[in-house]
Amino acid sequence: MPTIKKEEKDTVIFVSKEDHASPSKINLPEPEPSPGLILPSGEINWNCPCLGGMATGPCGLEFRDAFSCFHYSDADPKGSDCYEAFKTMQSCMSEYPSLYGNKETDIDELDLEDESQSSINDQKTSKSNTMEDNSSIDKNIEKQKAPSNDEQLSVERISINK
Repeated sequence: MPTIKKEEKDTVIFVSKEDHASPSKINLPEPEPSPGLILPSGEINWNCPCLGGMATGPCGLEFRDAFSCFHYSDADPKGSDCYEAFKTMQSCMSEYPSLYGNKETDIDELDLEDESQSSINDQKTSKSNTMEDNSSIDKNIEKQKAPSNDEQLSVERISINK
């Protein structure tokens, strides 16, 4: 039988090996599901980790205004009435390039960066495959014979660079 001792705000429970031998009889409540970005009431959950701290950064107020405008927008297409709010948010974010990216970055430049990164990744994959091919070529080069006393062996290494 466990011994329970209360010390001010703490409760200390001493148990024996026999107490641990039997399965626990404690039933824990089911954990509540995470509410996500939109709360059951339809409000925005500004504490959602999916926002990545955007709601609390130096442009948090502007972000919340723009995001709220978009979320509650009835315009067609949705958010088309939020141009000014997003423009204000973008203006604020351009003041903190180290936090939100380059002040000069344009959408077209981002597309070009994505394409060039994709091209670089393709080149790395191609180079990696080429190196694997070269290593198999090196392994397939004719095996060397040990030279006898009166002859000298001349070995030529073949390397292929693509």
